[in-house]
Amino acid sequence: MALVLLASVAQAKPKIMILATGGTIAGAQASTTEAGYKSGSFSVDDLIKAVPQLKDLADISGEQVANIGSQTMNHEVWLKLAKRVNEVLKGDTDGVVITHGTDTMEETAYFLSLVVKSDKPVILVGSMRPATAISADGPANLYDAVALAANPDAKGRGPLVVLNDEIHYAHEAQKTNSTALDTFKSPNRGRAGVMNTGKAYFFSQNTVRHTTKSEFAVDGKEVKDLPWVEVVYSYANFGRDTIDFLVGKGVKGIVLAGVGDGNSTDAAIAGLADAVKKGVAVVRATRTGSGLVVRNVEVDDDKLGFIAAMELNPQKARILLMLGLMKTKDPKALQTLFMEY
Repeated sequence: MALVLLASVAQAKPKIMILATGGTIAGAQASTTEAGYKSGSFSVDDLIKAVPQLKDLADISGEQVANIGSQTMNHEVWLKLAKRVNEVLKGDTDGVVITHGTDTMEETAYFLSLVVKSDKPVILVGSMRPATAISADGPANLYDAVALAANPDAKGRGPLVVLNDEIHYAHEAQKTNSTALDTFKSPNRGRAGVMNTGKAYFFSQNTVRHTTKSEFAVDGKEVKDLPWVEVVYSYANFGRDTIDFLVGKGVKGIVLAGVGDGNSTDAAIAGLADAVKKGVAVVRATRTGSGLVVRNVEVDDDKLGFIAAMELNPQKARILLMLGLMKTKDPKALQTLFMEY
């Protein structure tokens, strides 16, 4: 009887799959005294073996989806990753952990929040120090990520970013420092919660549309199906040449990383207004790192046909505009998406 009970307890452990994409968490230095390192030097199996305590949390499996530094993350890997996450979570897997470089982790997390079709936990995790560093942060981060993926409280919250004992919603997460361990912040709405000795403490719910409530999907989609959207960065004396060049090359959408509340020079605003007249969708976001960009403040969006990014930073606004343009080119309909997602 006791043996049967023990077997039942063992089978009750949640099934968690780790999908690895490379990044610093799998990186190796030539020397521990050097800042430089090569991302993706270690495999998913190496990462799992480095944290033997993971087996106490869940039934772990691993798969190498990509092995790159996240500075080279691209649409091809995004589609592959999203399709694999959806496929895995249709089965008896209870949650997914994605190891990822920190440079573009917030973008991958936000993309997945729009196209994953499951309420099961999806946790993105990385590190700021390579695996070979003195006091590497990757193992502790990975432990927290698996613990969170195995936690029923993480269900229905959309993809979460976990580093440095902190939990962030994909919509909010933002890398804010090039080297610090606490680089990820949620400047507008605050962090989702914290991890403490493998236990999650949530502070808030995720109130934006995501995953099972999202209208976006990538089933059957290829890279060529994703509309071309670019980000242009505003600064003192910014002209319209870059904007005109992109329009001439056939860009479908432009996100302005504007000064202040999404503003720019007279020349740039005129260039963007002309772009709208040629059928290009234009979104105003801010380069400041936080705050709202709402309609018709300083810039007459109604007159010029612009879209306000609301809370989304430029890089996330690009993702939503890209997916939005797969459904509509109507600025009013696109603005509604930015109000909801």
